[in-house]
Amino acid sequence: MSRDWDAATYDRVSAPQVEWAERVLERLPLRGDETVLDAGCGSGRVTKMLLERLPRGHVVAVDSAESMVEHAREALDPERATVFRADLTELSLDEPVDAAFSNAVFHWIPDHDALFARLHAALRPGGLLVAQCGGKGNVARFHAAASEVAAGEPYAEHLAGWTGPWHFAGAEETAERLERAGFTDVETWLEPYPVSPPDPTGFLRTVCLGTHLEQLPEELRAGFVEAVRDRCGSELDYVRLNIDAKKPS
Repeated sequence: MSRDWDAATYDRVSAPQVEWAERVLERLPLRGDETVLDAGCGSGRVTKMLLERLPRGHVVAVDSAESMVEHAREALDPERATVFRADLTELSLDEPVDAAFSNAVFHWIPDHDALFARLHAALRPGGLLVAQCGGKGNVARFHAAASEVAAGEPYAEHLAGWTGPWHFAGAEETAERLERAGFTDVETWLEPYPVSPPDPTGFLRTVCLGTHLEQLPEELRAGFVEAVRDRCGSELDYVRLNIDAKKPS
């Protein structure tokens, strides 16, 4: 997860991520006084929603992108949220948390075995992991369109053979990894979730094509985004991988 982000633009265009997060948070039972890990806090927009459910609690908000961490620190009350930069596969906390929450993050991490081992270690006994990320088949039509554009001129010399950093795992393999990490009461399932972003160009540029654009010179980036948008249309064929699991008491 070495990619950095345009955190301000992400915060502006991330309405789909906020919508997903609302549904994921509904699955996380909270009294309101817990300490909860936000594993991949992004710009802090969703972390604010988590804090609303913790009026007497605290959030440990972690992200690997420095721009996201800086934006989240400015957005969140330092008395109620501890924000720092860390790779989730190397996460180490001073004190265990009561629960771990994550939204739209895990598919950016290649090593899910390491990820789940670190999240298991971060939880107190009996702690819950509730998360959602891109799953098997996620935005397949979009990626096919991006690959077709990337194979043509003037983009091929920069993007030929490049496959991107994503790891869209299936439900069964994810359940097996969670159990190997020590989790119990594991439930995983895939959920189709088509999205039509209000600002398609901004969304594609910031969320979907950011890693493509890092491979391209500045003068080719805008044309690449427009070409992919013209080919794939405004609806994105998202598939969400849902995760509920528990660390044994």
